[in-house]
This record gives sequence, C-alpha cells and structure tokens, in this order.
Amino acid sequence: MTNLSRRKLIKTGLAAGAGFAVARCASTAPEAPVGTPNNPAPGPEVNANKTKDVTLRLIGTGVSQINEIRNKAQEDLGFKLDMRALSTEENNQIAISQPKQYDIFDGEYFSLPLVVPSGNLQPIDIKKIKDYDKIVSFFTTGKFEGLPVEQSQGTAPYRVQYVTGPDSKEFSPTPTDSATLIPFQYNADTLGYRPDLVGRKIESWKELFDPAFKGKTSILDIPQIGIMDAAMVAEASGLMTFVDKGNMTKEEIDKITEILKDQKQKGQFRAFWKTFDESVNLMASGEVVLQSMWSPAVTAVKSKGVQCVYAPMKEGYRGWGGGIGLSKNLTGINLDAAYEYMNWMLEGWVGAFLGRQGYYSAAPDNAKKYMSQAEWDFWYEGKPAAEDMIDPFDKKLEAKGAVRDGGSFKERFGSIVCWNSTMKENTYLVQKWNEFIAS
Repeated sequence: MTNLSRRKLIKTGLAAGAGFAVARCASTAPEAPVGTPNNPAPGPEVNANKTKDVTLRLIGTGVSQINEIRNKAQEDLGFKLDMRALSTEENNQIAISQPKQYDIFDGEYFSLPLVVPSGNLQPIDIKKIKDYDKIVSFFTTGKFEGLPVEQSQGTAPYRVQYVTGPDSKEFSPTPTDSATLIPFQYNADTLGYRPDLVGRKIESWKELFDPAFKGKTSILDIPQIGIMDAAMVAEASGLMTFVDKGNMTKEEIDKITEILKDQKQKGQFRAFWKTFDESVNLMASGEVVLQSMWSPAVTAVKSKGVQCVYAPMKEGYRGWGGGIGLSKNLTGINLDAAYEYMNWMLEGWVGAFLGRQGYYSAAPDNAKKYMSQAEWDFWYEGKPAAEDMIDPFDKKLEAKGAVRDGGSFKERFGSIVCWNSTMKENTYLVQKWNEFIAS
C-alpha cells in the first residue's frame, strides 16, 4: 500500500489514511488520481505523542456527528472523540447553559447571536489555523465571485465570523485575528420532493401550500429556520411580503404565524420534523411528498432506491453554514488537541466525505484532493456524472449521466437569497412559532 510512506505517523506504523470510510472499486488507470481511495492524498501531520491521552467531547447535530468521521479523526489524530448528536435546539441550549458539558461546539452560524453573548465560546486564534487562507471567501471577506454575499437577508456567516478581540463577546464587522467558528460545511437549502408521487416538476416554494398536496407536506420544526422556509413560501404565494425575511418585525411574525395556522387547520401539513432521520423517514415512506429538507436527507432517501429531487426554486435558495468552536473551559493539552482537530477538519478528507452527501467544503481545494475527477465534476461543477455516484456509505446515489439538482456550486450558491437567521425579535418568534405548532 504505497500511501503509507506519505504520512509521518508518530504513534504507530498503521496508516489511518489508507482509504475513505468505505471501499471503492479500483481504477483501471495505471495510477488513480491523488485523493481517490486507491491513492489517498497525504493526511495532516500530528504530534500524537503529545495528545494521545486526550478525549474531546463534541456536541453537534446528526448531520456531522457521524461515526465514520469520528473513527477517521481518531485514527489520524491519535486521541479520542466523544460525539453527541443533538437537535439544533438542544445543541444551542447546551452550548449556552452547560459549558462544562462540551469541549467543541459544532453549530450553525445563525446560532452565534444566541451562543456567543453567553461567553461560553473562547475566540479562535486564526493564526493557529493552517489553511485559514483556503477557506472560501464568503466566510472570511463576505464576498463570492466579487459579489457581496453578506448583503443577503438573514445571518450571513461573515456577519458573525469575527469578534473584536481574544477576550471579546462582541461581533466585529471587519476581519480580526479572533474567529467565532472555523467553518467546514455549508449549503444552499430548498424543498425536496418525490417526483414519482407528485407527478410534475416543482419549481416554486409556493407549492408547499398547494391544496393538491394536502396532508402530504412537512416543514421543519426549528423556529429560526422553519420561519424562513415559511416566509419563502408565503412570498412566492403572494400572501405577504417582508422588508427583511431574516429580521422580521413583530407584525410580520404575527402575519406569517396566522398564515401557518390557517394552513395547518386546513390539513395541509402531515408532520413537522426536528431531526435529519425524521425527514428521511417521512419522505422515504411516502407519508410526505414535498417538504423542507437538508441535502444529506435527500441523499439518504435516494440511497434507499427511492426517487427524491432537491428542487432548484425560481425564487432562490435559503443558505446556511456550519463550523466548530471552542469551549471557554479548554486549556493546555486539550486546547492544543482541539486546534489539531480543527485543522484536520479543513485538511480535506471530511470535506470530501460530506461532499458525497451534497454538502460543500469550506476549503474546497483541499477536499478536491480526496475526490475523483468524476466526483468533483458532478458535485461542484454541475457536469453529468461520468460514472455512478456513490455516497459515503458505499451506496449508489446517482447513475452515470445524472446531473446534480440545481447545477454547479456557482449556480446554486449564487442563488441564495436569505440565510438561516437569529432575529432581533427571536424570543417573540419562538413564542409565536410554538403557538403555531401547538394550534
């Protein structure tokens, strides 16, 4: 196995980077591209002797608290990871109120206006992040392809990427050396649907309220995200407009809540989901035919052999970004290990792994090292699949010739019109959302 010489392992001669989480078929070419299972790219160099007795406790959602990622990290880094997969609400609550229960917070950027003021995250010294300059620019500068992405409605990541100093709880409008999170994944979200059960192409958010799908739709039950999807649907339906969907007034919250209550009373919704698995089960079973979805959930449905489309909507996408932050209680050797883990998350393997579920890497050039050309072309360039696309768990996802829903990274990301958001009226929003769910 030729790649063993490419790593400088401290603890043992066992190469953790000999392949991906799952085996793939060997290439017929004389030598596979660097980063493919038969010729993996070099992994990060880590001083495993120093941190071998460390166990880091991670909290996050089920989207990225994945056994294969944990196992690969432990093999590469030489220390232990204890991961807890939580709902978004639980994750934020623990981050805010139980700082001694975690070392690393894996959360979304929209959560930071809630979490950072608690003082439970210590600012990250970006000088210790080896590939910080490889992170896509909309996180670090607020621009994408020269366009000011941070002008999109909602909590665009750049707005909460920095704090004013190493001991600060105040967001900085301009770059500093102190970051809140180190991003590693993000996406442009939309509605998923079952084409075999819907019977036609879905191209607008307004379809979620179409009476033709009465009792067969679902919206996610996370107030700060669900309300954004509802707003997209209401605007597309011509039921109301918003000055800023990412920062609604009380009057706008009242109106959208009444619209949701009315739809619920009419029997439009089959269910409201909080977790990844719930959304997968609802769609795969056919209980719902159209719903709010996350990209890996669509991937999971397809891997079951069930048709599912992640619809590019003419009104645009709702964007989100996720990253990892440091507990204020981390010091010494544990803090050193946490920085090693953050650097490992950007190194490329994780980006490629999550990319096979449809997520984008915060350092895409690094992820590319661990993807075949066919995978990169399909997931990032929007080109027809040159071969069958396989998900991270060795299940066929797309057949040769398929094209990613929504096209290329530039096409999808350039169509984000709002971001997951924590609004100034967040407390009032949560109260009204709960009224809707309980109605």
